Amino acid sequence: MTPLPHIPALRRGRPYESLDQINIVDHRTGTPLVSISQVNAGIIRKDLARIGESRAALKKFTTAQLIEISAQAGELFLNGTLPLGDKGHTQSAKEYWETLSATSGLPHVMVRRNMAKIHHALTNMRTILNGLTRGLELGILDQGYGEQFGTPVSYYPTTQGLGLVMPSNSPAVNSLWLPAIALKMPVIIKPGKEEPWTPLRLIQAFMAAGCPPEAFGFYPTDHEGAGEILKSCGRALIFGDKSTTDRYAGNPAIQIHGPGYSKILIGEDLIECWPDYIDLMAASIADNGGRSCINASTVVAPKYGAEIADALARKLGPITPLPATDENARLSGFANVKMAEYIDGAIEQDLKTPGAVEVTAKYRNGPRKVMLEGGIYLRPTIVLCNSFAHPLANREFLCPYASMVEVPQAEMLRQIGPSLVVTAITKDPVFTEQLLESPLIERLNLGPISTMKISWDQPHEGNMFEFLYKRRSIDRA
Repeated sequence: MTPLPHIPALRRGRPYESLDQINIVDHRTGTPLVSISQVNAGIIRKDLARIGESRAALKKFTTAQLIEISAQAGELFLNGTLPLGDKGHTQSAKEYWETLSATSGLPHVMVRRNMAKIHHALTNMRTILNGLTRGLELGILDQGYGEQFGTPVSYYPTTQGLGLVMPSNSPAVNSLWLPAIALKMPVIIKPGKEEPWTPLRLIQAFMAAGCPPEAFGFYPTDHEGAGEILKSCGRALIFGDKSTTDRYAGNPAIQIHGPGYSKILIGEDLIECWPDYIDLMAASIADNGGRSCINASTVVAPKYGAEIADALARKLGPITPLPATDENARLSGFANVKMAEYIDGAIEQDLKTPGAVEVTAKYRNGPRKVMLEGGIYLRPTIVLCNSFAHPLANREFLCPYASMVEVPQAEMLRQIGPSLVVTAITKDPVFTEQLLESPLIERLNLGPISTMKISWDQPHEGNMFEFLYKRRSIDRA
């Protein structure tokens, strides 16, 4: 039998094969596709003791050089054939998206769209850094001080390395850490169990473009190892559900990327035009298979809630899974079958609570949880809730799901709760001012803009530059 390709851990960019290995399998057939080395917390702790050497390797480059390396890495990531593991295997772009689709459940078309987002981020790094730094002359980062608008400025790093505990739900989340390399900050990555492919391919693309290997740690590991990364890196990002991220709430050294609870609000001034925005609402709910924290999970309107819910259900309810190779595929399979069962069960259980009805059921013509070619899928779900007090009114799931809630405009901002993205369909200047004043909204779209739209020079969740650097006062004689 031909041995499986092997993916090693990367310790300061150098391959490390562990005796402890697991197989990653095809989510439909269970066929092993690759073995991947696992490392323990002790190895991570030992390597992090040398993180200063990794930072020193990046500091040999100017910011401008690292921006150019990022652009080259973007082209290699999108189109190149790159090393896969340490046994001479390589991976083309086509092999990447096919393999990622097989292990994560994302159809090929969605993987390619995510690739394009990552490529855009890498090839537009100067624009991104300009937005993150608010126009800082980037040469100031090379020498640590300088002058901006006639004022002396200086920045110092808050850490020697950025820790990352990554998810498996969507490849494009990796775009959030990409500016760290141009900011001369090494990354220590724990990949998602079903999605080692994207961070690994990005690392290989960066190294092929001339980035020093020491800048990268790639550590497939367990919960203890993930905890070591979060504890020992001076700054870290964690992705996960509320139960995972809540334990780190209030820790300024850890940037949390949990559920977004993103929403669409329709103002009283435009509510009579609601049919004009159904396509926008449906896309915000269902694009990328509903797997993003910026997918809309609640629609809020002052009236016509039942009519809006029915229109969304009529549009989304008939959507059914298609083969991974189908260019029209809109649903993602679940590599973790228990997660699909949990979501389906949670929705059904909460529907028993009075005050909510699933509107998609009559248009779906079948169960929510279905199987195709051995893969498990969840079809879209729209739930009409009588208030935000209902347990399904402000929920988020890894599938196309949204609640519809009627709330008077004057009460909306008192009821919606924290929201990563809010698309506010209104031209009312008073309501607009209230939205602009609200501390509950991370990203605000004024007008009919999809919640899924990303502005790379305006981070929708956290500012990587301000997370990794602090400004100090400075004077020079």
